[in-house]
Amino acid sequence: MKLNQLRDLMAIVERGSLRAAARHLNLPQPSLTRSLQALEKDLGAPLFERESKGMVLTPIGQLFHQRASAVLNELQRAREEVEQIRGKMHGTLSIGLSFALLAGLLPQVLSPFRLRFPDVKINVIEGAFPAVEAALRDRSVDFYAGPAPMQPPGQGFNYEPLFHNSRTVVCRRSHPCAHARSLRDLNDQEWAVTSLDYNATEDLERLFLRHGLAKPRVMMQSLSVFSVMLTVASSDLLAILPMQWSTTLIASDALTAIEVEENLDAPDIVLISRSDLPLTPAAEYFCDLLRRSIPRDRAISG
Repeated sequence: MKLNQLRDLMAIVERGSLRAAARHLNLPQPSLTRSLQALEKDLGAPLFERESKGMVLTPIGQLFHQRASAVLNELQRAREEVEQIRGKMHGTLSIGLSFALLAGLLPQVLSPFRLRFPDVKINVIEGAFPAVEAALRDRSVDFYAGPAPMQPPGQGFNYEPLFHNSRTVVCRRSHPCAHARSLRDLNDQEWAVTSLDYNATEDLERLFLRHGLAKPRVMMQSLSVFSVMLTVASSDLLAILPMQWSTTLIASDALTAIEVEENLDAPDIVLISRSDLPLTPAAEYFCDLLRRSIPRDRAISG
């Protein structure tokens, strides 16, 4: 098995056909066909099925593709790590970040990081841990920083609590309930939720039940905080968002906070990375900048 065969496999999966993959790799199509046939012969199993819509992975091909992705991603990280250690500050940093980190800490971290690693391309994936777990495992994402998942990650991950977080109720500025002072005053309202995990509706229900209130009516759920903010800004829906929402540009004029008396705790913000492989110097420096940017009154002591 050769690395160029894994490269060819990835190109076929990404492009969907031998012809498109050969064009992308600037190779003759017969050469790519021979590469695939040699790989399938070495493995003793077919990796693709040819269908009218193109090349589709077989069940065995899907499993092998996952492993091949991890191998190639790790080789790329290893190459970038060596180059960064040698002083060549380029490469790619892929990060899974939640809205709380995007709004609260990224603006403070970005400038010093760019000063140290001006030629490193940053790829940010917004989302909670369940959405980026697979990418962490195959190293297409270097690390995750965001709300702690409901279930701790399994073996193979470093798990570092960073700081305590809280939430606030938000609405459009002209909302009739903008001056409410308790969740009880909002119990007949409709809500939009953003998924910190895959059970955002249950999370909101538990909050209301804890204060002796009926279950809230959740009318919208989204993985994107920005889509929830846009919806709230243009409707009578309410939302409970991380406190960092107020630092965003969109929130300055369109939304306002409802200062309720209840304590709206949010999941702790954590840092998760692979435990069996080191971070690249660029990734480690970015994590260190995140740690330094945490307000002392919210930091979780080790």
